[in-house]
Amino acid sequence: MQLRARLRSPGAIPTSSMADIAFLLIIFFMLTAVFVTTRGLQFRFPKDDPTQVDVQPEEAIHIKIMGEGQYMVDKTPMSLEEMGGYIQMKMDQNPQKPVIIQTQPDVPYFVMIDVFDRLKYLQVEHISIPTRTEVERWKAFGIFE
Repeated sequence: MQLRARLRSPGAIPTSSMADIAFLLIIFFMLTAVFVTTRGLQFRFPKDDPTQVDVQPEEAIHIKIMGEGQYMVDKTPMSLEEMGGYIQMKMDQNPQKPVIIQTQPDVPYFVMIDVFDRLKYLQVEHISIPTRTEVERWKAFGIFE
């Protein structure tokens, strides 16, 4: 019995349709890319609101607590009782006026609580305590010393 030698085909990848497939993929991606559009940010300019009250940083009441019994309110030294009368007078003019409290790092915590209690008694609604970076930024504008 005679064995035939098997014919071996050369190891080649058929690439005749590769160009057709690449062309079809390019067309597919071009067509689908048209449907995906970026519209950007949608925003509207604010409208004028005559009832809105603009509060500038200079209009806020600044309380600086330097130690026990040592307070500066709007760059004026005051006691806790004087501070209550001054803040009450300012709140009668504008009840929405914000109060900013700045404390020195070495001031005992109960001193700040005394100021908070006074402000709570006066029914102050807008109280804020600035961070260290905010205080440094305000110092550049001359708001805090």
